Amino acid sequence: MPALPKPGKLNDPEIAALFSTEDPERIFSDLREIGHGSFGAVYYARNVVTKEIVAIKKMSYNGKQAGEKWQDIIKEVKFLRQVKHENTIDYKGCFLKEHTAWMVMEYCLGSASDIIEVHKKPLKEDEIGEICHQCLKGLEYLHSFGKIHRDVKAGNILLTENGTVKLADFGSASIVCPANSFVGTPYWMAPEVILAMDEGQYEGNADIWSLGITCIELAERKPPLFNMNAMSALYHIAQNDPPTLAGGDWSDEFRQFVDSCLSKSPCDRPSASILIKGPFIDKTRPPNVILDLILRTKDAVRELDNLQYRRMKKILMVDVIDGENGPNGRSDVTEDDSSQDGDNVDSSKSSSIASQQSSHSISMSSKSSSQNSIHSATNDDLVGFSSFSRERSSSNASNRSLEPGANNFATIRTTSIVTKQIKDHEVSNELREQFAGYKRLRKQHQKQLLSLESKYKQEMEEHKQRLDKEYDNLKQQFGMELERLKKKQQQDLDKRQKTNQAMEKKLIRQISATQDTERKTFGAMQKKEYKLNKEQMKREIDSGTPKKEREDTLKLHKDRLMSRQKEAETRLEKQHKDSIEFEIRKFRRRKVVQYHTLEKDQIQEELTKLQEQQEKEHSMLLRHHESTQELEYKQLLAIQNLRDEHLRKQHITERENQKEYNSREESNLRKKHLMEHKQQPRSLKQKEVLIRKQFHEAVQTQRKQYRALKDHIVQNTPKNEQKAVVKKLKEEQVRKLNILGEQYEASIAEMLQQQNMRLDDAQLTEAQELKQRLQQELELLMAYQSKIKMQMEAQHHRERKQLEERVSLRRALLEQKMDDDRTKLSSAKTEMVKALNERQVKEIEEFDEETISLGMNAMEVLEASTMAQNYDDDVSLRGSMISLTPSNSSSSFTSTSYRD
Repeated sequence: MPALPKPGKLNDPEIAALFSTEDPERIFSDLREIGHGSFGAVYYARNVVTKEIVAIKKMSYNGKQAGEKWQDIIKEVKFLRQVKHENTIDYKGCFLKEHTAWMVMEYCLGSASDIIEVHKKPLKEDEIGEICHQCLKGLEYLHSFGKIHRDVKAGNILLTENGTVKLADFGSASIVCPANSFVGTPYWMAPEVILAMDEGQYEGNADIWSLGITCIELAERKPPLFNMNAMSALYHIAQNDPPTLAGGDWSDEFRQFVDSCLSKSPCDRPSASILIKGPFIDKTRPPNVILDLILRTKDAVRELDNLQYRRMKKILMVDVIDGENGPNGRSDVTEDDSSQDGDNVDSSKSSSIASQQSSHSISMSSKSSSQNSIHSATNDDLVGFSSFSRERSSSNASNRSLEPGANNFATIRTTSIVTKQIKDHEVSNELREQFAGYKRLRKQHQKQLLSLESKYKQEMEEHKQRLDKEYDNLKQQFGMELERLKKKQQQDLDKRQKTNQAMEKKLIRQISATQDTERKTFGAMQKKEYKLNKEQMKREIDSGTPKKEREDTLKLHKDRLMSRQKEAETRLEKQHKDSIEFEIRKFRRRKVVQYHTLEKDQIQEELTKLQEQQEKEHSMLLRHHESTQELEYKQLLAIQNLRDEHLRKQHITERENQKEYNSREESNLRKKHLMEHKQQPRSLKQKEVLIRKQFHEAVQTQRKQYRALKDHIVQNTPKNEQKAVVKKLKEEQVRKLNILGEQYEASIAEMLQQQNMRLDDAQLTEAQELKQRLQQELELLMAYQSKIKMQMEAQHHRERKQLEERVSLRRALLEQKMDDDRTKLSSAKTEMVKALNERQVKEIEEFDEETISLGMNAMEVLEASTMAQNYDDDVSLRGSMISLTPSNSSSSFTSTSYRD
């Protein structure tokens, strides 16, 4: 696998084309931070060349996970370059400077989440409907090109000055569809996205779910399960029924729209194109509903910022007074201001952009509108306090506002929202890092699993190739063995043919030699008999017979003898010819039979060889099947063990995250209770002062009554007794005042104790509720993990069963193939033997027909050749030579003929 390029390196022309090499600080001026998040900061800026107002998102790609950050930047830039629609954020370009990417986009006033935070109440149904209408247009455009946003929420739905709704923040978007990455913000995630790595893929309808959650967010200020830990919310979303709109004066069309978006099954969710035509989106609304919402929000922002400004100015003035007169001046801050401020800075996790406070100074002079410029402060004490105040502008700004691209800073985000986002960002960094670590863990697990599956797939391919090669080599070896066998058999047949021809020639020579000897013997015997017969004839002829008659008689007798000898020679020649033809024919028939026997032996040898090869082939196939089966079971076990290990680590991480969350929530609650204890005397101070005041008033009353009583007693008491009476009266007054003081002190102590008791009971109840809620979340986590584990075990059981079925089916197919091979071989054997027998029978028949055509008896040749088949070739040859005995037959025949 090739190494990833170093972050920020533009060696690749394709990547270099995505970024500009110009210095962004020379192109953009008047940068003001208007948001902050895990990716970096968002700035308001002005292009010094085109005078255009833009938003710049700065994203760092150094430090931890630098490679991943760089790849995310590249992916987002590629995505933004491909997207161009009225309801998606316009992309202007991207610059690189000092390990930071400056992503330039069109400037928007703020998000739908900011509007909720400003008004501290839900949006109206018409406003939600129009926002959803324009969002659906953007989603329809994205889905038509196979893209998925994957992070639709109020914080990523921006509004422009002219009332256009824009989908923004494509850092989590997917260019391919379907996708299977675990990406998004937990509370808005669709169930199939949560389960994507475990159970499959998802498509654009995951954005429809997020839009439904966003509708609830806009209608109730928070998404469902927002008071729950993010990880617990994931389990709840994946395991339980989808949420619905709570109480409220909402129309049935809106409720049906939300319910259709939040269908648990992705197949049941309508597409963006269908939802646009639905009754909730398609109904008539006021034409300027978004513009009116923006104007109302600007007015609210102006009032809140003015209030914040007055409070800070008052605090600063009190600080000056405190510096001169002491700390008591701070009590001038009213409770109304404090309560409003507390409401303004109420923290919320739903804001999509956390920001830090800009260090720009402000002017304290003018307070006109929410669309103004921020310039140098006239009071150094206010530097850093209200850099986002919409009510401050200098006279120079009003003159410049008439110029093109004037520095007219506009936003619908209050200073308190920006400050809150700064605090939320700082507080939630750990949570985001925890969740990012969890996503990285699952991504790493998926990568390891895919790597192992790819490795095993490659291993299986190599195993199959090795087995196929071994099988091919065996088949090639079998083919070569058969070729060698056939070649050897052909050589044996040729050798036998040549041997038979040689033996036939030798037999012919032997018979010819014997017949020549017989002819010579017969000729000598004929001559001898001729002489004997001639001499006998001469003796038999009377001596008195005339010479001529005697000569004629001798001549006649001589001719008769010569004729009879000629006939005998002819008969002997014919007998020799018939004999040699019969012997050759008998020899040939015997050799044909022997040749056929050899062919049968050869075909039997070939069939035996084929049988052995088939058995070896089947044995190899069974061995291959068993080795493949063993490898498959081994690989499946390893993959399942890896899944189990991943699931164990994932569950451990989830439990640790939940425990950290629980500890953090309990720690926050303890801090809150400590702050309540610290703030308790301040909250009770006015009541205590009131009791003291009542005490002083009672003392004054007692003193007045004492003086009146003293004057009355002095007037009615003799002068000599007045001193004692006054003394006694004074002692009575002191006693009563002491009793009154003790009563008031007891009242104060009782009041304080009762307040502490109530506070402690409330804290105890709150702690108990938190403990119960955290316990429920932990139980939910354990139940979800148990369910996932059971699903994993069921999946493993299904995989093992499927593998067993595949192996069993493959074994059955292999056995069927082996049976078919045996049947084919048996049929081939039968056909080959049958063909050989038919050919041999035909050859024997042709041989017998040829024998008959030569004038010989085929049965005699058969019997004679059969008798000789029990002997070897040489013995048979000698036997045939011995059985011939032509000399005795010829001599006997000749003698008989002669005597006859």
